[in-house]
Amino acid sequence: MTYLFSPDNWEWLITGNNARFILEGFAINLEIAAIGMVFSLLFALPLALMGISKKRPVRVAARLWVDFWRNLPLLLVILYLAIVMPTSLREAYESLVPGFFPEALQSGRVLAGLTALVLYNSAVIAEIMRAGILSLDRGQGEAAAALGLSYTQQMRYVVLPQGLRRMVPATVSQLITLNKDTTLVSIIAIQEVLSKGASVYGFNFFGGVQAPILHVLIFIGLLFLIVNYALSRLSRRLELPGEEGAARVSGIEDQVAPVRAA
Repeated sequence: MTYLFSPDNWEWLITGNNARFILEGFAINLEIAAIGMVFSLLFALPLALMGISKKRPVRVAARLWVDFWRNLPLLLVILYLAIVMPTSLREAYESLVPGFFPEALQSGRVLAGLTALVLYNSAVIAEIMRAGILSLDRGQGEAAAALGLSYTQQMRYVVLPQGLRRMVPATVSQLITLNKDTTLVSIIAIQEVLSKGASVYGFNFFGGVQAPILHVLIFIGLLFLIVNYALSRLSRRLELPGEEGAARVSGIEDQVAPVRAA
């Protein structure tokens, strides 16, 4: 414990630009995670709806796609895409990426990492969403059908508002995992937080003060802990819609509550 809390072992953090250097790397992780989260959620919902489609070919195709990607190791997917991704696709990405993006995100190499994160996490989240939808009582859909709602209207106004509420904890948990998995992109030479941390403890990058590997990794771990804890707190507020200040999801439960109260 003395070694862990010794001020001498933490001097590197306030020397030169070590802390700033690592925080810049962590910002790359957060940016990759944000992009991955958005696209994973965008692709996951259609996959989930296809997975419960009444048309067997659509349902089977969606299930095969989901099972394929979510059962592969993410590191393997990143490496495979980094190797097989055409150079023309990388160049197209580099020409389209906005100039204000950080240098690490302007490199075509990051496209393989982003694609792998989206493919893997959209498959996992699609399964979470599918399970959330199927967890609803069948009477919900039958009641909506009895009111003359089409299948699309049933999903939009009855099933999804309630199902999405139930999916929140598991979905946010997977997004937290996605945020942690952004460290894997360092294997394809993306200068994210672990790469920059290695520079600090490997070469005493700034200031010439010894930076113990354990303390550097603890500092990086604390950064992830803060962000992921914030996401978990957000999850708690979203899954408790009745509490003051929490987000409400309008669905059939909310619509019939005033009638029951009357």
